[in-house]
Amino acid sequence: MDDFSSISLLSLAMLVGCYVAGTIPLAVNFSEEKLKLVTVLGAGLLCGTALAVIIPEGVHALYEEVLEAGHHAHGQAEVSAPDQKAAESVVGSSHEHAHGHEELHAFIGVSLVMGFVFMLLVDQIGSSHIHSGDDPEAARAASSKITTTLGLVVHAAADGVALGAAASTSQTSVQLIVFVAIMLHKAPAAFGLVSFLMHAGLERNRIRKHLLVFALAAPVMSMITFLGLSQSSKEALSDVNATGVAMLFSAGTFLYVATVHVLPEVGGMGGHSHSAGGGKGLSKLEVLALVIGCLIPLVLSVGHHH
Repeated sequence: MDDFSSISLLSLAMLVGCYVAGTIPLAVNFSEEKLKLVTVLGAGLLCGTALAVIIPEGVHALYEEVLEAGHHAHGQAEVSAPDQKAAESVVGSSHEHAHGHEELHAFIGVSLVMGFVFMLLVDQIGSSHIHSGDDPEAARAASSKITTTLGLVVHAAADGVALGAAASTSQTSVQLIVFVAIMLHKAPAAFGLVSFLMHAGLERNRIRKHLLVFALAAPVMSMITFLGLSQSSKEALSDVNATGVAMLFSAGTFLYVATVHVLPEVGGMGGHSHSAGGGKGLSKLEVLALVIGCLIPLVLSVGHHH
């Protein structure tokens, strides 16, 4: 199966899965403890995926080109050593590669930090709308509904970028790990969004519209990212591997979503934790779920490399 059809299938599965997960609270009542456990596992998977899969893959994608070019240059040097001009050009290119290595080091840090800061800013812009001014309670409630959906849509779009970047590495295992992590994170998020909107008292039709926008964000972004990367990294952005940069950027967003958003909310430290046992922190079972979630991508990626 080629990359495009696999990313299309994953996007479709994500759309359907997310929408279905979101309609569950409209149909049945789910126990909050179970939902919390799934969210914790999803947070663990996000952390583990960012640290054990996306960052190494992104770094590898960045360096792949330089390393291949280096091998090519050395081969060329052995063949045409008598020819002085060719040898000189090879020496020149090896200097360029050394320079390229330094540049790539910078790219790794910059991409990660940019991803993290991007999500931080989006988050702050979102929450500042909620907490702004002395507006009446009704207006604030209305804005918080929109902002909650908007914030989640942006998160979902960032997840979509991650999946698109993973798909352009053309390694199925990476695609599947990222897909599973996103689904585990998105399904409870869709669930939580709908619960929150129901709690806020929106009509069911409005809730379905909000949910549809949220469900569409990640698949659409993953397709755009995949198509954009597969075109541009082959043509325009050949100096710096765009896939690597995008993967590191998405790793930064993943880390932000997992550590700043999902974990505090789940641990009851976040201001908007609705659970009854919110103040207690994580139970032993939840900590176990979190650790297992972190380790799963690590185990899968180690198994994949050897």
